[in-house]
Amino acid sequence: MAVNTSSDAGDAGTDFSPGEVDVDTRFTPIYRVLRLGVRGLNRLLFRATVEGAALVPAEGPVIIAPIHRSFIDFFVVSEVTRRKLHYMAKDSLWKRPRFGRFLLSIGAFPVHRESADREALRRAQNVLEAGEVLILFPEGSRRSGETVGELHEGAAFLAARTGATIVPVGIGGTVSVMPKGTRYPRPSKVHLIVGEPLVAPARSASGRVPRSQVHQLTEDLRASIQDLYQRAVATTGHP
Repeated sequence: MAVNTSSDAGDAGTDFSPGEVDVDTRFTPIYRVLRLGVRGLNRLLFRATVEGAALVPAEGPVIIAPIHRSFIDFFVVSEVTRRKLHYMAKDSLWKRPRFGRFLLSIGAFPVHRESADREALRRAQNVLEAGEVLILFPEGSRRSGETVGELHEGAAFLAARTGATIVPVGIGGTVSVMPKGTRYPRPSKVHLIVGEPLVAPARSASGRVPRSQVHQLTEDLRASIQDLYQRAVATTGHP
């Protein structure tokens, strides 16, 4: 899911209170079991390999920002770190309390579709202020082609507000595994390359980050993802 910022949001010092969402930082038994299962699937079915995993910070708030070309990107990107991961999910999944608690236990948190941009920012900020790792696809929805186009500014905006480090990730091979529109994955080689972390822009004396710096950080992220994607595809031999 994308996190947008619009022109009326002002600069990265715009005030809004984070949403009231508990951030579960525990490695619960259910989370451990599911994470282990996903890891096994990634290794056995996709032969997933990772280059540069040591670049992901071992502590503190981190935004993992991968390219998004296939549904299974959500699964394979978990290979880049052993830290607990947090994702966004539509709030309707929380209609059943037990299922809602289950989702929270595996790192998901609710986002209201009716106010996706602002609500997503608030809830994502909660995760980062808890010092956790947030998976955020800066392209938003799945895209196609070899060129990384314009990105949403949510990653840079959140980094500016929370001081989180942005870690770009290129993923090669997932298009061949599960192209957009297909229902089931097929075995194929997947390779991930973790790029050099991008540091959050410094705040001014007034505690704000100019939108020009948010724009620049977003462009730096786009260029990095483009390079990493091309390298990852070259390693697998297919997109």
